[in-house]
Order: sequence, then structure tokens, then C-alpha cells
Amino acid sequence: MYIDYFMPLISGLILVICVMVGVAFLTLLERKVLGYIQIRKGPNKVGIFGLLQPFSDAVKLFVKEQTYPLVSNYLSYYIAPIFSLFLALIIWLCVPYLVKLYSFNLGVLFFLCCLSLGVYSIMIAGWSSNSNYALLGGLRSVAQTISYEVSLVLILLSFIFFIGGYNMLMFYEYQLNVWFIFLFFPMGMVWFASSLAETNRTPFDFAEGESELVSGFNVEYSSGSFALIFLAEYASILFMSMLFSIVFLGADLFSFFFFLKLTFISYLFIWVRGTLPRFRYDKLMYLAWKCYLPFSLNYLMFFFLLKIFMLMILF
Repeated sequence: MYIDYFMPLISGLILVICVMVGVAFLTLLERKVLGYIQIRKGPNKVGIFGLLQPFSDAVKLFVKEQTYPLVSNYLSYYIAPIFSLFLALIIWLCVPYLVKLYSFNLGVLFFLCCLSLGVYSIMIAGWSSNSNYALLGGLRSVAQTISYEVSLVLILLSFIFFIGGYNMLMFYEYQLNVWFIFLFFPMGMVWFASSLAETNRTPFDFAEGESELVSGFNVEYSSGSFALIFLAEYASILFMSMLFSIVFLGADLFSFFFFLKLTFISYLFIWVRGTLPRFRYDKLMYLAWKCYLPFSLNYLMFFFLLKIFMLMILF
């Protein structure tokens, strides 16, 4: 009787642990790849080939003394990083896993809800610090995230029209013969660029533009709080890589090959960081509203009319 209640809890806990370990090794991969791009070694002292480096960093950050600005709004300042990580982890529940953890028909809708809520943690973190720099970084980040959310949602809506449902397993059924990346390559590229902007990654990392804003909305955070924001960012990068693989690269979640594709997309995130310079802020907004928005709206209309045409042929 109780196993029905305990199994989802235990499975959810295992999922959280696996995501955390994945995030740890993603940070190691990033530091290694950036090292080799800049013709130097990455972390290579702690453990074999630096494999234990992420764990030693985690211990260092969580053991450090927690500091709070005297003028900060203490409760919201404290809760913002926890809320950020919570959202980044709960979003993983919408993916249909092999063990049928939480397989529900409105998975895409759940993803969009969690994506929209992510803005609030950035906004609260920037505002509650009571620092002009943090507030400025928070405002820039929120404006950027909301702008690129629009194109992400419209592209996803096009595919919802196409596959006729919100369940992520339907992407697997529709891509048994050919991947969507071959049919809708431009949409794949726009989705990838929007994912970079959504996760505040180079070349769209204005929230944490170190050279001009010190560290954006998290400038007042240190030790454990900073680690939580860092973990949330990398968990969302990993999730966006998984979502790209589901939507465009044949969502065969039950094969090992799928996780290789996921790793490759994560590697692309890092590769872009190592090679591209940062955008100018007005160019970023121009790209979102003048290029990606009309593009995704046109594709949405195309898919809508295509679906009507297919239904007319069938009936």
C-alpha cells in the first residue's frame, strides 16, 4: 500500500542526485574544454584527471562563511537561490523516463510554467540585495529572459500544432523515421540560440557580464547561496540540452545514444562560450524582437495552416 507513495519520492530523490552529479561533471567538462580552447590544461590536480575537482569546489563553497548585506531584505535574499534551484530541479519531472517516473500528458505545459517562474527568482535576487549593481543586473537579465521566452514558446507551440498534443513521448513517435532537425533546421538553430539566451550563456551573458557588471544579479551572493545559483544555471543548461534532443534529435529516451546526443548539445553550449564574444545589449533585443519573433510567428502560421490542410485531406 505505502509503496505507491514512497516509490515516486524515492525515484524523485534519485533523479535529483543524478542531475546534481551530472551538473558537477558538466562544470568539469566546461573547465576542461575552455582550458584546451585556450591552449592550457583544465583542472588536473584533484583526483585522476581532476575528476574530483567539482566535489572539492562544492565542499569549499558550502563550508565558507555565509555573509549577508546589512541593508538586504533578509528573507527574500535568502530564499531566492533556493527557489531558483528548486525550479531548475522540478522541471526535470516533465521528461518521460524509462521508469515512468511522472509521465503526464501536459509535460510541455508544465515545462513552460516552470520556465516562466524562473524569471521571478532572478528578479527577487537582484531586488532583495538592495544593491544598485545587483538590481541593474537583475533588470537586464529579466528583460533578456522574457524576450527570448517568447520565441521559445512560439516554436514549441508550432510543434504542439504539428504533433497534436502536449506529451513529450509524442515527439518520439513522430521522429521514428526522420528527425525534426532535418525537416526544420532553421527552427532548430533559432531554438538553440534562444536556449543560450534563456540560460544566460555566452554570447548572451549580460546578467553576469563580468567585464562590465562584476557579476550581475548575484553580485552580493557568496559561498553556499552562490553555489545554489550556479547549480541552478547548469541544471537548466543540462535540461535545455535534453529538451533540444527530445524536440529535434529523435526523442529515443530509452537508448544510450540519446544521452550521447544530450552530451554533444551540452558540449556545444561550452564550445560557443569558448569561441564567441559577447553581444551588445541593444543588438540582443533587436535579435529577439525583430528577427526571432517574426520568424517564429511565421512558422507558427505555417504549421497551423499545414495542420488544417492535413485534416481537410483526411476528412
